[in-house]
Amino acid sequence: MRSDQQLETLLAELRPSVLGALVRRHGQFDGCEDAAQEALVAAATQWPVEGIPENARGWLLTVAGRRLTDYWRSDAARRAREATVASMALPEASLAPAPDDEDVVSADDDTLILLFMCCHPVLTQSSQVALTLRAVGGLTTEEIARAFMVPQASMSRRISRAKQQIKNDGMDFRMPPEAERPGRTRAVLRVLYLIFNEGYTATVGPDLLRPDLTAEAIRLTRQAHRVLPDDAEVTGLLALMLLTEARRPARTLADGDLVPMAEQDRSRWNGALAEEGLALVVEALSRPGAGFYRLQAAIAAVHVETPEGGETDWPQILALYDLLEQIAPGAAVRLNRAVAMAMVKGPREGLRLLEPLERDRWMAGSHRLSAVRAHLLEMAGDTDGAREAYRAAARQAGTGPEQRFLSERAERVGAAGTEKAGGGRGGTESGGRELAADERESRTEQHERAAGEGESAREEPLRHDRPHGPGDRAKRLRARR
Repeated sequence: MRSDQQLETLLAELRPSVLGALVRRHGQFDGCEDAAQEALVAAATQWPVEGIPENARGWLLTVAGRRLTDYWRSDAARRAREATVASMALPEASLAPAPDDEDVVSADDDTLILLFMCCHPVLTQSSQVALTLRAVGGLTTEEIARAFMVPQASMSRRISRAKQQIKNDGMDFRMPPEAERPGRTRAVLRVLYLIFNEGYTATVGPDLLRPDLTAEAIRLTRQAHRVLPDDAEVTGLLALMLLTEARRPARTLADGDLVPMAEQDRSRWNGALAEEGLALVVEALSRPGAGFYRLQAAIAAVHVETPEGGETDWPQILALYDLLEQIAPGAAVRLNRAVAMAMVKGPREGLRLLEPLERDRWMAGSHRLSAVRAHLLEMAGDTDGAREAYRAAARQAGTGPEQRFLSERAERVGAAGTEKAGGGRGGTESGGRELAADERESRTEQHERAAGEGESAREEPLRHDRPHGPGDRAKRLRARR
C-alpha cells in the first residue's frame, strides 16, 4: 500500500492526462474538469482501502465518464447543453468519443496537448499561468489567488475568462501542427518559468519565497520533460529550476531574512537536487546550439560547482552571458552580464554597462538595477554613492526581506566606510546575484522581445578563451557551432 504522499503524487501526475483525454473526447472544458476532479476525489477515498487498480488512469477515466453521463442526463444539464449547442459548434473531433483513439493518443500526448491549450497564444500571459495551475496543476482557485496575492474573486474571473476564450475560439484539442510546435513549446516553458520565478523570488509581499509554487513548477516541468525528452530547452529549464531550488534552504534565515550567496551555508543546499540538475545540464548542452534556458542552467551550474571557499569562475560566466546576450538581448541579461564583467575586469567596466539600462523602460526604477549599481559602487570604493543606491533599491523592492536586506546594506556601508568588495564567490543576493535578475526577465515584455529565445545561438568567438578544465561549458558550446 502506498503512503498518503505517494498516492497524492500519483493522482497529481495522472490528473492532466485524465482531464486531457476527457476534453479530447467530449469537448466541454468546464464539465470535464469537474468530472475529473470528482474522479480524483473518489480515488483518494477508495484506493487507500481497496488498493490502487492495475490501470489507474483507466479507472479514473471510467469514473469521470460516468460523472459526465450523470451530468448530461440531468434536466438542468440538458437545458444548459441545448443552449450551448445552439450558440456554438464544438470541434467534430471533440464530439466523437472514438474509443479506438486511445490506441493512437497516449497519456503523455493528452498531458502535452492540455499544456498547449492552457498556454495558447490567444490567452494573456496571466491567464495562461492561472489556467495551467488550475487545469494541469490541480490547484484550487483559492490557492492560486493566495500565491499571487490577488482576491479570489478576481482570480476566479480570470480563469473563467480564459475558459470562455477557449470556447469562443473553438480550439481543437489536438497536437499543434508541426510548424507551430517550437513556438507553442516555448510558450509553455515561459509559463512554467514564470510560475517558478514567482515562487523563488516573490514580486511583492512579506515573504521572499513561496515554496509551493516552486515545487509545482518543478513538478509540471518534470512532466513536460517526460513527454518531450529530446527537447534540450525543456531539459535546460528543468536543470535551471533544480539548481536554483537546491540553494533555497540556505537563501533565508529562520525569520525569513535574505542571506547573500557568498554567506550561504552550502551544507544546507539540497545535494540531491544539485546533482540531478548538473546531470541535466550535461545532457542539455550535449545537443547542438545554445538555448535561452540551457545557457542559464550552465551559469547556475558554474555557481553550484564552485567548491566551498573556492573562486567562482567568473570568466566562464561572462563568456556564457556573452552567448546569452546574443540570443536573448534583454535588459535583465545585460544587468547580469554587467556583474560578471565587474568581477572579471573591475567595477568601473560593470558600471559602464549599466548606463544604457537607465534608459530602458523595463529596468528603470527597478530595485535590481539600483542594487547592482550599489554593489558595484561599493566595489569601486564610492561609499556615498553605494549607500544612496542601496537606499533607493530598498525603497523600490517589493518584498519585506529584500527591503530589510538592502536597508541593512546601506547602513553597513555608511558605518564601515569604504569596503573592498568582489572576488571569491562575490556578489550579493539582491544586488550582484547572477541568476535572479534573469528570472525576473520573464515578468516583462522585455522577455517577449528577446529574439530567438530557445533557438540556436549565432555563436561568435568568445573573449575569454583561456582553458577552464572539463567544466568549461562556454568553450564546448563554441566548439559545437
